[in-house]
Amino acid sequence: MTEQTAPAARPADPDATTPDAAPADGADAAPATARRGMPEKRVAIARAARTVFGREGFTRTSVDAIAAEAGVSKRTIYNHFADKEQLFRSVILEGATTVAATQAQIADRHLRKIVDLRTDLVDFGLERVDSLTTFAEHWALVRTIEAEALHIRPAVLEAWQDAGPRETHRVLTHWMAEFAERGLLVVPDPAEAARMLNLLTFLAVAQPTFYGALPMPAERISEVVEHGVAAFLAVYGAPE
Repeated sequence: MTEQTAPAARPADPDATTPDAAPADGADAAPATARRGMPEKRVAIARAARTVFGREGFTRTSVDAIAAEAGVSKRTIYNHFADKEQLFRSVILEGATTVAATQAQIADRHLRKIVDLRTDLVDFGLERVDSLTTFAEHWALVRTIEAEALHIRPAVLEAWQDAGPRETHRVLTHWMAEFAERGLLVVPDPAEAARMLNLLTFLAVAQPTFYGALPMPAERISEVVEHGVAAFLAVYGAPE
């Protein structure tokens, strides 16, 4: 899953001072001081990688295509990333971490002070769904991960799961346990309740739309989330 050959670097790129070939065995050929001196190029490479991986997938994407999108030489990419897999891992972890942190903030905003449990859960679910648009490039990468899981090393998939889905599940589990302690829900297993809420609200919109690729009308999104919350409360709601 690494690029084996590389054409000569483009003269326009000042970093291209050596033949444009991938470092051997995944080693980064550039000194750490050189990498630290070019943060703007690393950002440009990561931005380009998100775009190209999201559009072409992991297997079909070449480092040449990412270099062209970023406006840098292939050598420059290898100055920052050992190979295509490391670059993919970097961008999916960055996205997963950012989205998980944002969803944790959404949860805190809607669930810390409950006024009406049903309404607050619906509002929470709807704002979570909004992240499909807000972080469209990230969800394009999620589509790639799901479509090409057999072609991505398990260690990379595990790292992504830990940074994103499992972290979000941990946060939801915390809130389910909190609601049980406050008598708002009857929750024998907070982790299972968290999975149920996620399935009935966020995933009920995300999966049919392929994580935002095929937008769902706003009215339909509201219906899905409201019905999902109602089904959730039918199982876990505290007796009145």
